[in-house]
Amino acid sequence: MSLKDNINFAPSRRFAPLFGTQFLGAFNDNLFKTALFVMISFYGLGQNDFLPPSQMLNLGALLFILPYFLFSAISGQLSSKFDKARLARAIKVLEILVMLAAAAGFYLQSAPLLLFCLFCMGTQSTLFGPLKYAILPDYLNNKELMMGNSLIESGTFIAILFGQILGTAVAGFNPGVVAALVISVAALGTLSSLFMPSVPPKAPDTRIEPNIAKGTFSLLRQTFAQRELYTAIIGISWFWFVGSVYTTQLPTFTQIHLGGNDNVFNLMLALFSIGIAAGSVLCAKLSHQALRLGLVAIGTFGLTVCGLLLVWLTHGNRFDSLQGILWFLSQANAWPVMLTMIAIGFFGGFFSVPLYTWLQTASSDAFRAHAVAANNIVNGIFMVAAALISAALLWAFDSITLLYLIVAVGNLPLIACLFKLEPRIWRDLKSYSGAGKTRVP
Repeated sequence: MSLKDNINFAPSRRFAPLFGTQFLGAFNDNLFKTALFVMISFYGLGQNDFLPPSQMLNLGALLFILPYFLFSAISGQLSSKFDKARLARAIKVLEILVMLAAAAGFYLQSAPLLLFCLFCMGTQSTLFGPLKYAILPDYLNNKELMMGNSLIESGTFIAILFGQILGTAVAGFNPGVVAALVISVAALGTLSSLFMPSVPPKAPDTRIEPNIAKGTFSLLRQTFAQRELYTAIIGISWFWFVGSVYTTQLPTFTQIHLGGNDNVFNLMLALFSIGIAAGSVLCAKLSHQALRLGLVAIGTFGLTVCGLLLVWLTHGNRFDSLQGILWFLSQANAWPVMLTMIAIGFFGGFFSVPLYTWLQTASSDAFRAHAVAANNIVNGIFMVAAALISAALLWAFDSITLLYLIVAVGNLPLIACLFKLEPRIWRDLKSYSGAGKTRVP
C-alpha cells in the first residue's frame, strides 16, 4: 500500500507544502541571481576584481548551471536512498546557510564570495530537482498527477518572473536589504518544507557513487536503456532549449525589434511566463485526469505557428532608440506581438506538462528520482547547446529573428522524432477528437 493510501491529508494539504517549498526556492534563486547580476552590470560590484563585468556575468551563469552536470546523479541517489521530505528539509537548511554567506558577501561587496554562493545555490537547486518531481506520485494519485505537474510548472515560471523583477528592483538598494530578503525567503521555504509528509525511501540500499563522472555516465546509460524515459527526456529538454533561446535573446530582441526599454522587456517576460502558467493549467484540465500524449503534438504545432508569427510581425523592424511601455502600446503591432508572446508560452505549457507526467509514470518507484536526475543533466546539455548555437548564428548572421525562425521550424523535426520514438503520441492526437474520452493505454 502506498503512502497516498495511508495518509488522511486532503490532496491540497499533501501538495501545498511541496508547492510552497518549490515556489519559494525558485523565487529565491532568481531574486539572488538577478540582484547579483544587476549589481555587477550597473552598480560596480566587483569592478576591481579579476574579470570585467561581461565576463563575470558569463562566469556566474556557468557557475549556476555547472552543478546540474556535477551533482545530478548524486541527487538522484540521495532521493532514492532517503526520505524525500526529510531530504527536502536538509536542502532548505543548506539554502539558509548559503544565504547567510551571501549576506556577508553583500556586506563586504565581495564578488568572488557571491559567485561562490551562486554556485552553492545551483547545487542546492540540483539536489532539490529530482526530489520535487519524484515525490509527486507519492503525494498525488494518477488522476491528480497532471494537475500537480501543471501547478508545479506554472508556479515555477511565475516564481522566476517575480524573482527577476524584485531582484532588479532592489539591486540598487542598500546591500543589507537584499541580504535580508534572500535570508527571509530561504527561512520561509524551510518552514514550508516542515509540513511535507514523510515518504519512505524507495531504495534505501542505494549506493552513493563518489566518482562524479562514473555516476553520471552510469545514470545516463541506465536511463537511456528505457525507451519511454529517453523519449520523454528528449521532449522536455527541447522545451528548455526553446525557452532558453527565447528568454536569453529577449532583452536584445525587445531593444532592436520592438524599440522597447527594460520595462518593455519585463512586460514581454511577464507575458511569456503568464502564458506558460495558463497553458500548463489548461493542459491539465483538458487531459480529463489522464495522461494524454497527443497534447504534446498540439503544443509543438502551436509553438511552430506562433514562433513563425512572431518573426513575421517583427522581422522588418529595427530601432535605434529605446522607448517605454506607453510608447510601445501605441504601436500598431504591439497587441499582436503581446498576444503572440503569451501564445508561445501557452503552447510551451501544453508541450511540457504531459512529458513531465509521462516521465514520472513511466519510471519505477525505485528509479523515478534517478530518471528525473538524468533529465536534469540532459536539460543542462540542451541549454548549453542553445547558448552555443545562438552565439554561432548571431555571429554569422547577426539576426535574432533568423534565430527565432530556426527554432520555430526546428519544432517540426522534433515532433517527427517523437512520433517515431513513441507512436502513441500520434495515435492519441488522432483520437483527441473523441471528446477527450480516450485514455492513453
